[in-house]
Amino acid sequence: MWRKALAFSALVLFGAGLTGCAINRFERREAWRDQAEQMCIARKLVQPTAYVSLAKEIDGPGPCGMQQPFRVTRLGGGTVALKQRMTLACPALAEAEAWLADTIQPAANLYFGVPVAEINAGSYSCRGRNNQVGAKLSEHSFGNALDIMSFTLADGHVITVKGGWRGTEAEQAFLREVFVGACARFSTVLAPGSNVYHYDHIHVDLAMHDPRGLKRICKPLLKFESQLVAADGSPRPMASPRPPARQTLPSQAPIDGEEDDPYGVAPTSSRTTGTRVARAPT
Repeated sequence: MWRKALAFSALVLFGAGLTGCAINRFERREAWRDQAEQMCIARKLVQPTAYVSLAKEIDGPGPCGMQQPFRVTRLGGGTVALKQRMTLACPALAEAEAWLADTIQPAANLYFGVPVAEINAGSYSCRGRNNQVGAKLSEHSFGNALDIMSFTLADGHVITVKGGWRGTEAEQAFLREVFVGACARFSTVLAPGSNVYHYDHIHVDLAMHDPRGLKRICKPLLKFESQLVAADGSPRPMASPRPPARQTLPSQAPIDGEEDDPYGVAPTSSRTTGTRVARAPT
């Protein structure tokens, strides 16, 4: 009798474990994910270096994982340290490097006069969206997403997303340059003001929101004019080509505006004063 009770208890615990993890271990990974990885590797968009190494395939639990993970300790050819090692698939890593070169470093030099020296970011994690039990798997589960919490400049100044989003004018402008630059490269970008889960970081990923991969989610809605242009006013050369222009997905909920943010756009906002264009330091 006790054996039957023990077996039943083990079965209940196993089932509860599956439910708690919110992972269907029999679900298969979408084909486009492996295809995107293979194409990125074939085009050699990411090359192993002293700071970027190949790792063994991550297969599971469930559909989580990636065919060819890259373990990353530094970005930008070793010029930018990472507070914690990242594990990413080739497509997300390639776009992150381009984002760093095309937007993050130019913005840091423009607004602070020094480059970014360290980034605090999260990467691979097999979990539901927003760490919610029962939610659809996050893009982090496939090494296809990054969460940026803070930037440390070469002079030691730390810009956190949580504090800097409404911090000094230079911090606000820098983070909005980072945000706008991300929206041009990633299919999903969520920053403070997008929802309650992203008050302290900027989330970016390369999810497929439609069969052609042209639609995007970029929230909150901001009116911000980038100052990152060449000295003669012409567009700056990019480190790598940007993806095709994506279409904004129609909102399924009220617009996430920022009523008390001078850069925010919200239909219900009564604030009309204050500049909406960041001023670069003289």
